[in-house]
Amino acid sequence: MAELLPLPALHATHAGIWLADAAGEVRSVGRGEAVARAAETPHIILNAPLVGGRLGYPEISGLDLLELFAFVHPARFAVPTVSGMARAAGLEPPQDDLEATRLLQAIAGRLLGRMGDSAWFEREGAWTVNLALTRAGWPWARLVGERLRAPGTMERSLFTRLPEWDENAEVTPPRTVKIAPEAAQARLSDLLGEDAEARDGQRAMAGEAAKVFDPRMREGEPNMLLANAGTGIGKTLAYLAPASLWAEKADGTVWVSTYTKALQRQLDAEGDRLVPDKDEREKRIVIRKGRENYLCLLNLEDAMQGGFAGRAAILAQLVARWAAYTKDGDMVGGDLPGWLTSLFRRAGATALTDRRGECVYAGCPHYRRCFIEHAERKGREADLVIANHALVMVNAARGRPGTPTRLVFDEGHHLFDAADSTFAAHLTGREAIELRRWVIGPEGKSRGRRRGLQARLMDVASYDEEGARALDEVVKGAQQLNSDNWLGRIAEGDPWGPFEKFFAAVRGLVYARAKAQDAGYGLETELAEPDADIIESAAAALEALEAMARPMAVLSKRLEAILEDAPDWLDSQARARVEGSIMALGWRRETVAAWMAMLGRVGGTSDPDFVDWLAIDRVEGREYDIGMRRHWLDPTRPLARVVLEPAHGVLVTSATLKGAEEWDVAEARTGAKHLPHDPAHFEAESPFDYAANTEVLIVNDLGRDNIPALAGAYARLIETAGGGTLGLFTAIKRLRAVHARIADRLARAGLPLYAQHVDPIDTGTLVDIFRDDPRASLLGTDALRDGVDVPGESLRLVVMERVPWPRPTVLHAARRLAGGGSAYDDRVVRAKLSQAYGRLVRRAGDRGYFVLLSAATPSRLLTAFPPGVGVHRLPLDEAIARVKAGLAGEGGVGGMSDARAADPAARQV
Repeated sequence: MAELLPLPALHATHAGIWLADAAGEVRSVGRGEAVARAAETPHIILNAPLVGGRLGYPEISGLDLLELFAFVHPARFAVPTVSGMARAAGLEPPQDDLEATRLLQAIAGRLLGRMGDSAWFEREGAWTVNLALTRAGWPWARLVGERLRAPGTMERSLFTRLPEWDENAEVTPPRTVKIAPEAAQARLSDLLGEDAEARDGQRAMAGEAAKVFDPRMREGEPNMLLANAGTGIGKTLAYLAPASLWAEKADGTVWVSTYTKALQRQLDAEGDRLVPDKDEREKRIVIRKGRENYLCLLNLEDAMQGGFAGRAAILAQLVARWAAYTKDGDMVGGDLPGWLTSLFRRAGATALTDRRGECVYAGCPHYRRCFIEHAERKGREADLVIANHALVMVNAARGRPGTPTRLVFDEGHHLFDAADSTFAAHLTGREAIELRRWVIGPEGKSRGRRRGLQARLMDVASYDEEGARALDEVVKGAQQLNSDNWLGRIAEGDPWGPFEKFFAAVRGLVYARAKAQDAGYGLETELAEPDADIIESAAAALEALEAMARPMAVLSKRLEAILEDAPDWLDSQARARVEGSIMALGWRRETVAAWMAMLGRVGGTSDPDFVDWLAIDRVEGREYDIGMRRHWLDPTRPLARVVLEPAHGVLVTSATLKGAEEWDVAEARTGAKHLPHDPAHFEAESPFDYAANTEVLIVNDLGRDNIPALAGAYARLIETAGGGTLGLFTAIKRLRAVHARIADRLARAGLPLYAQHVDPIDTGTLVDIFRDDPRASLLGTDALRDGVDVPGESLRLVVMERVPWPRPTVLHAARRLAGGGSAYDDRVVRAKLSQAYGRLVRRAGDRGYFVLLSAATPSRLLTAFPPGVGVHRLPLDEAIARVKAGLAGEGGVGGMSDARAADPAARQV
């Protein structure tokens, strides 16, 4: 056992609360005493927000081990549990909660002790950052300062330690080459190694995927392959083999796009096979995300120099420690631990990224060290760029330079959803006020370094008279948009200006017509038969937008003219500001144009290509946004036009791309049907024996809205499985109700329970905790239905509380009508069931049960599960007995004969 840090420690779970004194003596206490002791003396704790939630005292503070770990080991991840932190500190995990409480002191001692180790490679910058943390009142600062040796010379600042990127020549277009299927298969063999298990499906897919990289014959007609590759065939290496080969031979770049951050991390890990040398790998394989994911160095500098106060100032310094050691500056899903920002107010982390499009590009003093610019430049010369669907679509829609010609969309079943989000337009109060702030800048008592468009272009305006007039007109137009406290004025019946009056009219009509599906949550209604208030206020808002759009166009042209005929005073920084403003003005003009089209439709003829509706967004009864929304009825139409047609080769793959449907459904959901020629198809079944290793149990004796019975069913199933359960819900309200009823009961049995929307931890970290502990269980909603990869014993039971029918929204109703009515609903549900079931078997040897707690499950949906898998309708008691026997190895799972599996009627037992 490591030496204990002689300070008191506090450990709280759903099973109880324990205090350890400075000597390591542990005792169980009640909530009142725990809160009193923590208020009197700082205690060592692990994850203050989580402990505060368990104590019912959210304001608890103390010596948080996670903060200490983030200081000692920036850019390293550790599972944020006592067991996870113990392993990270080189200690044995605890056997019970008493030992866990004492172990908090040992972990603290071990982490503090590492700062005296000569092998501690994260030493540089620690002394300087700790001085700033001392001034900010960080609880660990004194203890850290006692163990840090003062450097002999002044430490370099973060901004001088970060590497600069070099300017290179324009990237040349890729050469025209052809990859033979046999060559792709040979590359696959090299990647797998001599001892790898031969997988026919993987080899066949590599050969078919090679054809995607052939030269295209006609403009607007990419070589396109739709590949339905079952779990376990190894589709990742199957497409990386020909992709990497083409990139080398053609000297080009292949973009591999995912939908989830988990798959991005997995693909990044596969880079070890492709390029074993670390330095070479960082050049040839690059992860790219949207700008809002990366740390903005200018925002960080502002935060470190007084822009942040209180706890947010501590966050800024810890992020600065991380920035010096990060691989790429990615704050969302990168090497910044997801749990770090959850320890502080989320707004603090958000303010450290460029979420408002305020970047001044080369005008920024940190431009040559900018993480975003590093990633963009590395991506231009990389062999493989690992991106996400949204970034690929946004870059293509905005005509960004370096748009890729070879694309692989993994998790391709999400293309429809990604396109639906990317190509939608929302004229809401929150969107409008963001535009106002971008143009005008801070108003009233607002603080921060944000500067409006007028301030950023002040010197330009003084030089160009016509541009100055246009800029003034843009500012006047922005003043017509809603301003601070707009929601309060609308609620009080006192809206200001044309936009607040429009949003007030929207609110009135929605409340008049909407049917509340869940009390306290969002409301919406069709934009049909609008009343006079809506029509008149929309016309006034449209007029205000038109008055703003005209000078925006003039301003863009004047800025371009200044660049073409550059005056003497236009130095590099001023030029950079102008270029950045032109770029930002461009896509904001597109937004304004979309809003004008929406407002022009109010009271007029509807456009059959779009679905328009009015909505009020609420959380637990509190309104936070109001407005009008427009989505494409079929978002794969702009996807095909903007993304697919310009490409030369496109591979779309997923384990559930086709499912039990025909290929025409996959073509419709991926945009392939809008191309001039049909795509190629590939299908390989999973090598896993689902029938022998899994069963589907449909519990038929639970009432639909009986929360106590639902909670009892979850508790008994989790107890029977001994944890290892993923519980999926269709409503947050029911998730919270079930969690509140069973968390303490399970904890007393030694079965930790975590939950989305309950525990103050990001979803990725919750999955990491779940994966790390075979006795833990996790409750969640849609985000956990897909993209969760938890192989082995940590996941042996998936429980869904009801059939995941689509919410009856205005948008869904329109698509349902166009897509075949109930058949459209069935396709959506089958896809969701298939994806949820797919969490069970991720590797050879995985086994488990899929339990659906809904008697009203139509038989027609059961084709969502693989052929041969036993489907049993039975009471809860029998389901529990079956799970118990199967997981204990007494009765096994599966057990259907081949003859019965081939008969659809035999799937019902």
